[in-house]
Amino acid sequence: MAIMPIEHISDWEKRLARQDAFWQREIINRPVICITLPKQNQRYPSPPATIWHSQRERWEDAEYIAALSLARVMNTEYLGDALPACWPNLGPDVFSAFLGAELEYGETTSWSKPILHDWRDAAKIRFSEGNYYWRKILEMTDAMLAVGKGKFYTGITDLHPGGDAIAALRDPMQLNIDLVDSPQEVKKLLNHVTEVYLRIFDFFCDKLQAAGQAISSWPGIVSSRRWYVPSNDFSCMISKEMFDEFFLEGIAAECRHTQASIYHLDGPGALRHLDSLLAIPELNAIQWVPGAGHGRAVDWLPVYKKCQAAGKGLQIGLHVDEWDTIRQELRPEGLWLSIHGIRSPNEADALLRQATKWR
Repeated sequence: MAIMPIEHISDWEKRLARQDAFWQREIINRPVICITLPKQNQRYPSPPATIWHSQRERWEDAEYIAALSLARVMNTEYLGDALPACWPNLGPDVFSAFLGAELEYGETTSWSKPILHDWRDAAKIRFSEGNYYWRKILEMTDAMLAVGKGKFYTGITDLHPGGDAIAALRDPMQLNIDLVDSPQEVKKLLNHVTEVYLRIFDFFCDKLQAAGQAISSWPGIVSSRRWYVPSNDFSCMISKEMFDEFFLEGIAAECRHTQASIYHLDGPGALRHLDSLLAIPELNAIQWVPGAGHGRAVDWLPVYKKCQAAGKGLQIGLHVDEWDTIRQELRPEGLWLSIHGIRSPNEADALLRQATKWR
């Protein structure tokens, strides 16, 4: 399927090709490097101020969110391989909301209330196309597709199946007990959740590609491949043995189902599962996020080198003052770098010229 051009980026095809090559740990001239800057003259108007009567109204105002997304894109300079992409967002538990949970909204995030209080009610955990949150995400997606045509790519919302979905439905502490007391019930629901997720993933890829979109989501990668980001933040609470027994196969199934995948490894507590993840043949890359207070990119070089030795790509966010160390310590193949602290397009151009000499 033909991918929609981005009107305000003349070399969008080259940027897309470089991000496609990332999945195979190949480079076209240099690794992927994404840099964004606010435009000096931010002339594109933001949507008019709106009065909402609740946080729910603000989060779910599809027309306003789409218009605000367009304004932010048009007031941003996209340098290197950066491509404009926006995605509908109702928070990290929206997949569980598709299965029947209710969302509560705060200022900057949302969360779901556990609804599965008795395993005898597990059969009620089902997806319906009439689900309120499903219809709201479709409304937001359609609004973005309408205003973003030729301006930005519309991405897939933040989906958390597997252990994170069941933790949201059941409660994280209760799920810890369930892994010991009700293992078969957990595994049965996991199988169902994974099946639903794969259908939803296919639906969104089909919908977006039919509209000429590249595939994108919250990590910022933009690719012609049908890719996504497996994750399991709940895994920080359990041992490697339990992770392997309950959740590893579902993550592998997610990777097998997509054309490309990058695992979101979040926090030092998740590092105990890295060896298991690196052993998944179909997993292309790792996004390691140490979390607040746990250092910067250059403090985790052994983790990055281990991933590269296992044949996996890496998505790394770094500050410009870490650039020289990363360039000296890591191989360029299979790197997707988001570089912060650049102050001007000229400074970005100088860094990109350096990157072409990285071997």
